[in-house]
Amino acid sequence: MTDALHADILKLENLSGNGRSKAPPIQQSLDALLESLYSAKAALETGSSTPRAVATQVQKAVEGRKKDIDDRQKEIYGAIGKMGKNLDKKFPNTLPDLSTLFTSPSSVKALENTVATHLIRTEQFDVADVFHQETGTQAPLELRTQFQDLHRVLTALRERDVSLALQWAIQNREFLESRSSPLEFHLRRSEFISLLLSPTDPNAARTALSYLSNALVPRFFPLHKAEIFRMSGSFSYLPIEKLKKSPYAAFMDSKIHDDLEPAFVKEFCARIGQSRSSSLKVVGDIGGGGALVRIEKGRKVMKDRKSEWNQADELLIEIPLPPENRYHSIFACPVSKEQSTETNHPMMMSCGHVLAKESLTNMAKPGGRVKCPYCPIESSLSSALRVYF
Repeated sequence: MTDALHADILKLENLSGNGRSKAPPIQQSLDALLESLYSAKAALETGSSTPRAVATQVQKAVEGRKKDIDDRQKEIYGAIGKMGKNLDKKFPNTLPDLSTLFTSPSSVKALENTVATHLIRTEQFDVADVFHQETGTQAPLELRTQFQDLHRVLTALRERDVSLALQWAIQNREFLESRSSPLEFHLRRSEFISLLLSPTDPNAARTALSYLSNALVPRFFPLHKAEIFRMSGSFSYLPIEKLKKSPYAAFMDSKIHDDLEPAFVKEFCARIGQSRSSSLKVVGDIGGGGALVRIEKGRKVMKDRKSEWNQADELLIEIPLPPENRYHSIFACPVSKEQSTETNHPMMMSCGHVLAKESLTNMAKPGGRVKCPYCPIESSLSSALRVYF
């Protein structure tokens, strides 16, 4: 979704609620009109005002509130019209007709489960309950509990509280180490910075130094030596005013703490066997971001040329993807210039250079020795290791 569309949606949300506007919200105008009518009725019943004066007062109230409502609606309709124009610019071509999808019971059930899982993953638990009642689906209770735990940790991280995240990282330390994940170190680094810059602790430097010596150095020094040296060096530039202008000013950047959320989500989802992003979100971002329109346009072009596409496992055109949706790297052999496949996968020689398996086999001498084309080192074919991207 473009920034313009996002801004249009936010403006509509504000106009629909109590956001800033030239006119008050419609509900507020109606409530004010109702209050004026009640006041007029009371004035007539008590005789504190003449009927003519009451009628004049009511007429002014109705006209004033009608103008407020008309102005508010005019703003809303204007915002809707602007959003429609931006949608037309973003999606100039109609989407393909896919009426045959989601007709079988199994496909409908799969779609409903995908939607239900998305609602749980995005912390919309109340909406998920209503969805379950109306569709008859039910996401696994364990999955719901897991994502409730995840959002509890994320809420704490937004408040710069890493205690829950650290507790999870320690409990799953073996899993994180198997993935060479730096999550626990980054969490402890964030806590160290919070202690160092604490505005309420008069002995903040001493507290941070104790934490560095006891919680960071013993466990993380071999793997994160350079960063621990940087943390140690920051003490020489205290107080904080001096630290802001030092080589360690990056420690005061909020990005260090903000990056913890996506990092934790990635490791947490990997631990429970889920993708780091909701399937529905990925499909919506890619398909709604232009992929469906591009594919449909390519189909029409090929149909006009009478060359129908018959490769079921390939796209007929290249679809550009944002970096977060590029899940697999593509290796092209520097010798043959061909992309790797399952049968012609990348192989790393003992010198560290990588070639495609077929290129490596073709270059092998009798006896299975291969001379690297990029360095003087000669390796044995049997010592080459497969590289996974």
